[in-house]
Amino acid sequence: MEKHEVGEVFTITDENDEELEVEVLASINMEGTEYVAVGFVEDIKEETEEDIDVFFLKVDADGDFSAIESDEEFDKVSAAFDEIMDEEEA
Repeated sequence: MEKHEVGEVFTITDENDEELEVEVLASINMEGTEYVAVGFVEDIKEETEEDIDVFFLKVDADGDFSAIESDEEFDKVSAAFDEIMDEEEA
């Protein structure tokens, strides 16, 4: 299975069938499942001091992205990424 690299840019389609470019900010593997934290390329390019919107996607065995369905799973993934981000800033 191909791992998604930090800095990789790809296009996702939102619920309105609009294509959005996102960039991988971090990638982790939890309990055998890969998750990526992504931000919109537009937001990242602007490099404002404001926090960019980061969201998490689950990567399935085919390398396709899907939303995280349960709050419990989201909280676990969110906490794991927070730890990674904190370590990088230290």
